[in-house]
Order: sequence, then C-alpha cells, then structure tokens
Amino acid sequence: MHYYLLGRSGLRVSRLALGTMNFGTGGFHAAYGKTEDEARPIFRRYLEAGGNFVDTADFYTAGESETVLGNLIAEAKVRDRVVLTTKFTNSVDPGDPNAGGNGRKHMIRALEASLRRLRTDHVDLFLLHTWDRITPVEEVMRTFDDLTRAGKIRYAGLSDVPSWYAARAQTLAEAHSLAPVVSLQLPYSLVDRAIEREHVAMGQTLGLGLTAWSPLAGGFLTGKYRQAGPGVAGEGRLSGADSWTERDWRLLPVLEDVAGELGVTMAQVALNWVATQPGIAAAIVGASGV
Repeated sequence: MHYYLLGRSGLRVSRLALGTMNFGTGGFHAAYGKTEDEARPIFRRYLEAGGNFVDTADFYTAGESETVLGNLIAEAKVRDRVVLTTKFTNSVDPGDPNAGGNGRKHMIRALEASLRRLRTDHVDLFLLHTWDRITPVEEVMRTFDDLTRAGKIRYAGLSDVPSWYAARAQTLAEAHSLAPVVSLQLPYSLVDRAIEREHVAMGQTLGLGLTAWSPLAGGFLTGKYRQAGPGVAGEGRLSGADSWTERDWRLLPVLEDVAGELGVTMAQVALNWVATQPGIAAAIVGASGV
C-alpha cells in the first residue's frame, strides 16, 4: 500500500481509503447494508493490505456505520494506527431545526454523538459533509478551530462544496491563524470529471488534499452492469433506471480492453486512474465482500 501526505499537512494516508457507508443496516442505506459480522472481514482485509484511512459519516445507516466501525476498531485494537474520518451536516432528527446543517450548535453536538458511537475521544479528520447554503463560512471555520484546540479533532476538511467556498474557507483560516482545511472530498471517476474544471487546481494551490468518492461510479465501472432497453441490468444497487449517458456506456468496452491488455480487472484500472491523477490524495472505495 502506498501512502500520501494529505494536503498541506504531515498526515500520511493510504492511497485507498475504506468507505463504510454500507456498514450497518439502518436508515437510507439499509438496502445494501452489512451487519457487523459481515463488515468485519472487509475491515480486517483492508488493514491486512496496509490501509490506514477509514471514512464514515453520522448519516450513514442512521449512525450505525459509526457504531459498527467503532466496535471493529476497538476489537482490532488499531485506533492509533487508523486515520479515522467522519462527517456532519445531514439531519438525524427531522423534528429539530438545529439537528442538521453546518451551524456551530449542530457541529458540536454532531461531533459529540459521533465520538460516542465511534468509541473514541477524538477523530483524526472531521468533515463538513455538504454545503447547507446558509451557515456563514466564518462560523464553520471558527468552530473547526475551537474543536481542534479542544483536542476533539486533529484536522478539518470539507466535502461536496463549491470551489469558491473551499477557497474562502482556506483564505479565512490563513488570514486569521485558524486551523486550516487539509482535505476536500468530492466525486471523481472516469465518468465524472467535473472537479477538473476548478477544484483540482484550487486544491493544489491552497493545500487541500482531494479525496475521491465513488471512483468506480457506484460500481458502474466494474463491468457488472449492461444496458437492457431503457434500464440497467446486473446484480447490484444500480440495477433499474438507466441514468448513464451513451458516452458513459461507450467507455466500458474501452476500459475492458485496457484491463484485458494489462491482465487486471476493470475496477483496478479505474481506481488506479483516479488515485494517480494530479491533486488526488486518495480514492475512497467501499466493498460488499472479500
């Protein structure tokens, strides 16, 4: 496993991060969730391969992802070894107007709840999950700084925000000596290269290490799906309505040819392409089994 410095920091992370959105069987992601017993071999295999970068969020499987991950980390006694990442923003209590978003009140409460589920006193990387279009970026950065100084987080990061927002956040941190943003999580794959327009250059210039989620486009680039009339056929969560363009479908046979020439899988080619692109610190991959 190769390691990479995350943004403008001294934090070393493996080029492949383990995504745990499917750890747990509750909430929005329940349809393809894994029980703790099913998740255990996935987590153990990742560690055995040398991986140290683990990604979750309070929203994943209604908090169960954090609980399962916390149990597995404690069981394996690897808390000091792993770079533990979680995220906040999405509401976990629709009846409470302050139980979501990026305001200071929710940030602090969300972190405290995540720490309890993860069975730890700090997280290594705490990310704003999505831009809420409301909270001033100054409030977010001040709170990140306070949480860093309190020892509850080691580094701050952002996810799925416009490039101008990330640039504004980092500029504020630099101007006011606040804890900087070291990571920016965004979707990136052979069929989704939108971040190349602005985010990549911005991240390289301002010291944000980009971590790519859905580098296999939800499994589309593995080759296990095919066009079937107006829909998608195959075993997996993408089966059903076809949201892919003709250009996306034309890419698959090319990817298959390259993989065949190299003697590897289509997934390996797609992942390697993402992980070796300029500015990319890590590709986040999930697994349904080992």
